[in-house]
Amino acid sequence: MHAEVGIIGGTGLYDPKILSHVEEVSVSTPYGSPSDIITVGELAGKRVAFLPRHGRKHTIRPSDVNSRANIYALKKLGVQRILAPSTVGSLREEYRPGDVVFVDQFIDRTTRREQSFFTEGRVCHISVAEPMCPELRRTLIEVAEAQGISHHKTGTYVCIEGPRFSTKAESRMHRAWGADVVGMTLVPECVLAREAEVCYASIATVTDYDVWKDHPVSVDEIVSTMRMNVEKVKQLIAEAVARLPRERTCECHRACHNALV
Repeated sequence: MHAEVGIIGGTGLYDPKILSHVEEVSVSTPYGSPSDIITVGELAGKRVAFLPRHGRKHTIRPSDVNSRANIYALKKLGVQRILAPSTVGSLREEYRPGDVVFVDQFIDRTTRREQSFFTEGRVCHISVAEPMCPELRRTLIEVAEAQGISHHKTGTYVCIEGPRFSTKAESRMHRAWGADVVGMTLVPECVLAREAEVCYASIATVTDYDVWKDHPVSVDEIVSTMRMNVEKVKQLIAEAVARLPRERTCECHRACHNALV
């Protein structure tokens, strides 16, 4: 079983029906089991592996997502690029529900998550100065512009532990820090992808204004907005996969060069 591109589906995007000629595969890893069985199929002439981040029935809390197993399993299948759709809350008036944000930076407020594959024998000081693959982000932005999708080319994502939502004080603090969106899953997923030398890009869909706007966040509101936008995200992913060149021109494939002690 082999795949070139990986999709880690987030809230509202559990369905691998965007793929054809599918097969399911269970992948074992040294870090335990991935979030679910991986579906491998074809999309736009490429072999693609689909993995639901929270499991098919959304039973895994953000802090309990086994990101090390997820990234390792995709790498084991041969995946070189990962597209990672997710839902986020907006910390800016201009980042409106329904908009797509191509995150380029993050602020990490998680406390419980292992962020490295190298926990014994060696230490990896991986650089995440630019945590997203520039080649993937550029392709996604080009597709969004071509498809007329309301989007933001940049965004700073503050990753909170969850599963609870922020207090008003926390939300206002995040705004003061310069963050644009808030979510619960970007870290350590993107960091581990970098350690694995796999290209990674976030596709963050805004579902609500965070509580700074004095409007309590609700799961129903998030799911409702995501359902309205899921087809748009699928089309974005399909066209982006079609446009990806066979060979990588970025530096993600040598991210561990000079990072290991």
